[in-house]
Amino acid sequence: MDPGRPGTGTPPRGVDQEFLSLERELTVLLRRARASQGEMAREVHPDLESAAYGLLVRLEECGRQRATELAAYIGIGKATMSRQLRALEHLGLVAREPDPADGRAWLVDLTEEGRTRVGRVREARRGRYVTQLSHWERAEVAELARLLNQLNRGMAR
Repeated sequence: MDPGRPGTGTPPRGVDQEFLSLERELTVLLRRARASQGEMAREVHPDLESAAYGLLVRLEECGRQRATELAAYIGIGKATMSRQLRALEHLGLVAREPDPADGRAWLVDLTEEGRTRVGRVREARRGRYVTQLSHWERAEVAELARLLNQLNRGMAR
């Protein structure tokens, strides 16, 4: 086997083991997160697209917003955002209303049905975290949350 070649099990020369470990663990975490997001989306509504779940969570956390703000936060284009919002409206999970500050713009918010469904799913997810991490100290959970927040802020730059 040739050390440093992909597929040989040997890390490339000059690569820090810490960053290889980080890449590996993030890959596993992201794969699991995508699967979990799909499950949570289906729990909110059987016809809900996985990608739209994040929009609902953002609206629950931040309240009504313009579609352009949501698109920028999620990192998608206006056309994709419009399509997702139409689907969410059709499912009765969000509603649009004119923006009082700008009559040309619309604000999007969860409907009561949307708020109830998203809240129920998020509460169940938090319960799963409590169970899965029950052997952790609360300080460890807080530290993980702090480090993930730091990572997310750094990646947003």
